[in-house]
Amino acid sequence: MKFKKATMEDFDAAFDFIEKLWSYNTYDKDEIKDIYRQVIDDPACSVFFAVENGQYRGFCHCAFFHTFWLSGMTCYLSGIITAEDVRGKGYGVAIMDEVKRQAAERGCKGIVLDSGMPRTEAHAFYEKYGFDKGCYGFDLIF
Repeated sequence: MKFKKATMEDFDAAFDFIEKLWSYNTYDKDEIKDIYRQVIDDPACSVFFAVENGQYRGFCHCAFFHTFWLSGMTCYLSGIITAEDVRGKGYGVAIMDEVKRQAAERGCKGIVLDSGMPRTEAHAFYEKYGFDKGCYGFDLIF
C-alpha cells in the first residue's frame, strides 16, 4: 500500500468517500468539487489516499493550524475513511500513522478530531488507536 497525494484527477474517488463518510448529508457534486480544489491547493491541509494495486482503499483530510488549546500547532483530522471491504485489515491504522507522521513533521502538539454520534465503529477505532474522548462536538449549521 502507498499513500497518494490527492489531485483533481482523483476527485470522483474522493467524492465517493466523502458521501460515505458523511452519509447523513446530501452533497452537490459541483460545489464539493470546488471545495476539494481549494483544499488540495491549501498548504495548511493534507489530503491523500491509501492506494493498493491501483485501488483506492482509504481517504484522509487533515488541516494544520495554531491553537491556544494545545498551545501551538494542531492537526485537525477532518475526515478519515477506509473502503468497507478492507476494514479491519490495517488500512485505517496505516492512514492514522501517516497523519501522525505528517503532524510531527509540522511540529504539531496533537491530533484532534470529531466524529458523528452514529459512527460507533469509528469511535472504537479511535479509542483503540489511543485517542481519548475529551469533549462534545456541537454544530451550528447555516
